[in-house]
Amino acid sequence: MPEMVRWQIATVVRVRTETPHVKSFEFAVPNFPKYRPGQHVDVRLTAPDGYQAQRSYSIASAPDGPGNLELTVELIDDGEVSPYFHEVVREGDQVELRGPIGGPFTWTTGQGGPLLLAGGGSGVVPLMSMLRHRAGMGEDAPPAALLYSSRSLDEVIYREELERAASDDDGFGLTVTLTRQQPEGWNGLSRRVDAAMLADVLGTLGHPVLAYVCGSNGFVESVASLLVDHGLPPESIRTERFGPSGT
Repeated sequence: MPEMVRWQIATVVRVRTETPHVKSFEFAVPNFPKYRPGQHVDVRLTAPDGYQAQRSYSIASAPDGPGNLELTVELIDDGEVSPYFHEVVREGDQVELRGPIGGPFTWTTGQGGPLLLAGGGSGVVPLMSMLRHRAGMGEDAPPAALLYSSRSLDEVIYREELERAASDDDGFGLTVTLTRQQPEGWNGLSRRVDAAMLADVLGTLGHPVLAYVCGSNGFVESVASLLVDHGLPPESIRTERFGPSGT
């Protein structure tokens, strides 16, 4: 079987809480193939009676990062896999995974920029892989902007890391819009992504822009259509339809 689709044993080396319903898991995977930001892996769990459940999760880490593979998992109450990760998995546990998988929705440093990344909810996960990869370029990194739509501030995944990057990196801009609940004193955006919002973010970038949009079907279709209306060539817009980050 080709290396990229071979099932491998992955050992959990770190568990990190991102939000009340989202956790990130770092795995040690010996000889995991080189991957590109935007790709995903399949994860397989096997019960003592032989029953198996399999789900796909986007890779959140960068291929040129510290070496561990990171997956970010959103808890789905009636799911088969995500409750196991959130309630059972601890450091030292092992799971099966295979990958990397996926091709069109990827970005590497050689593709340049500027980059417009638009994520809805857990659709930010593969975009984070791209941003972490970009950060490794240092001063050579192309300009990038992340437009992140979240239901509430508490549900903004990677919030501290993103805010730190926006503060430390003059070439990176972060725009967060909260669509359902805003904290007291919130001075940011409080609506769904619209044409004016996209125009403002695009105005911070040069040309030609490469756009990556990831989220629910409705989010992706709306944002991609608005980008075309704004004048971006369809071939410069890449999309990934994304429900919750696995069940």
